[in-house]
Amino acid sequence: MDKCHPSRKQLFHRFGGAVWRFAIVVVGLFAAWPELAQAITISHNDALRVGKRVWQNECGGTISGLTSWNQAEDFASLGIGHFIWYPKGRQGPFEESFPKLVSFVSKRGATLPTLLLGVGRVQPCPWNSRAEFLQAQNTVEMNQLRGFLVDTIDLQAEFLVARLEAALPKMLAEAAPAERSNVQQQFERLTKTPQGCYALIDYVNFKGEGVLHTER
Repeated sequence: MDKCHPSRKQLFHRFGGAVWRFAIVVVGLFAAWPELAQAITISHNDALRVGKRVWQNECGGTISGLTSWNQAEDFASLGIGHFIWYPKGRQGPFEESFPKLVSFVSKRGATLPTLLLGVGRVQPCPWNSRAEFLQAQNTVEMNQLRGFLVDTIDLQAEFLVARLEAALPKMLAEAAPAERSNVQQQFERLTKTPQGCYALIDYVNFKGEGVLHTER
């Protein structure tokens, strides 16, 4: 099943170095919001709402859309955030995020299917190609994987929030010194509400933070 949005390679060529400039514009749109001077917090209910919104936006709200592998890509894209999972011996310009997600949700008590046991220790994707992945669409392993992803929508959203929070220092490091204070202030204002978190999550997760040169 193909993803319901352009591949990362297509986004790379389409947006290029404009990612960081646009991210600053997005943050600036919320400059009137009250300032937040603490870590990003989100309730379980808000996390579930944000997660379902990302799921609908990126996968059409379908279960099959939670497991995909785009043409011309060398990795599986899983979950509401299309988290990357590389097969053994593969690496690319994009950060591998699925093992980190598995570790995150496991630490929060989620039960892992057999396929994912050990994945938090950076086990490789068991499918070596898109062809193998597509052939496995109706297997027990794939259905268990989809069930796990459906059951952890809220935790996936919390992972996206944590990833967003971790992105700020990297964004500040790349920003011009004169812009850093304003960028941080607007970032904190934007993340004060679930709607603001969603806006930044949607952009940072799918267009990139603008700090990895390989993703520009």
